[in-house]
Amino acid sequence: MKGNIGDWSEVYVFLKLLSEGKLNAADSNLNAIPNVYYPIIKIIREEVTKVNSKKVLTQREFSINGDIKIIDGSTNVHLLTIPIADFFQKSKELLDDLKIAKGLSFSFPAIETFLNSIDVKSLKAKSSDKADIRVVVHDLHTGLKPKLGFSIKSLLGGKSTLFNAGAGTNFIFKIIKPSNTTLDFQKINTDSLKQSKIKKKDRKISLRLDAIENLKFEFQFHKIQSNNLQLNLVLIDSQLPDILASLVYNYYKTGKSKVKELLDEINQQNPMKFDQSKEHPFYDYKIKNFLTESALGMTPEEVWNGVYDATGGIIIVKKSGDLACYHIYNKNEFQEYLMNNTFLEQPATSEDDNNPGFPDRLKKKPFKFGWIYEENGELYIKLNLQIRFK
Repeated sequence: MKGNIGDWSEVYVFLKLLSEGKLNAADSNLNAIPNVYYPIIKIIREEVTKVNSKKVLTQREFSINGDIKIIDGSTNVHLLTIPIADFFQKSKELLDDLKIAKGLSFSFPAIETFLNSIDVKSLKAKSSDKADIRVVVHDLHTGLKPKLGFSIKSLLGGKSTLFNAGAGTNFIFKIIKPSNTTLDFQKINTDSLKQSKIKKKDRKISLRLDAIENLKFEFQFHKIQSNNLQLNLVLIDSQLPDILASLVYNYYKTGKSKVKELLDEINQQNPMKFDQSKEHPFYDYKIKNFLTESALGMTPEEVWNGVYDATGGIIIVKKSGDLACYHIYNKNEFQEYLMNNTFLEQPATSEDDNNPGFPDRLKKKPFKFGWIYEENGELYIKLNLQIRFK
């Protein structure tokens, strides 16, 4: 078994939850809320294994009842009983290993041996949705025992992604120039790239925006490159594409990256001309909903119907190894956490440095954004959206 920090963190959460038997709720600062937790009854894993060259889906239930009882989910046959202490020890060993792991992908033979002994054959459980782990809990509010899917984000390694970049997450802006005027946009592309390299700081996009504004030309949001993402955002809120466009533009223009800081900017600018006389938090509310939908199921290229895949919420692995859980019952804390702990990050533009304003065909991630280009006699620039956890 070989995987990155995120893959192994999913295994860590699986082992730790079974060893502790509960999932602690967290406040907006990732701190456990005293006496607020969800008792775990069992964890359900689905995996694809090969039997006689054919792929077979197996389901295993890891039930907490004094020890950990492993049950075949399709036949309800009891397969194994393992002491909880074994899960506690292995979760601790895995955490220690993860804290010193180096590289993009690695294996831990001792942990793999233990996983094989409990009939776990892969790092990631089989899942076609955004839920990384499925847990049956005792809901203390209702007395019910729902099966909940949780998305897992790890702070042990690099910064986890909340909203993944892709070619489809390009926001396209039209450059509005006075009639009968010309613009040497290729010169702007070239000069900004040279200036950026001289200063040894990647500011080529903001320099291009500055150059256009200095000429008294205007930027007008045109559309999102992915029509599916555009429609997903409209489903959440009809004005969300325009609000996110303002957020993205301010990020590249000002260099401010924290979502909270950028929201402060557009609250002052009020690009949608909302009536703010009663101090309604229009922009904060809509962006919070976007962050929540992204965390719990919405992705750019799949049709979003508003139904959460991660029906339980999100589990965050803290640097200490402790787990923090945000559930629908503490939605306000979850949204405040997302607002205060996310930032925009620029992915690779895919621009050919030897030919500014054109894509480098050899780059692996062809997002192709950040330079001024012409299409049907009109000028445009694309700005890409990617959001990560701090």
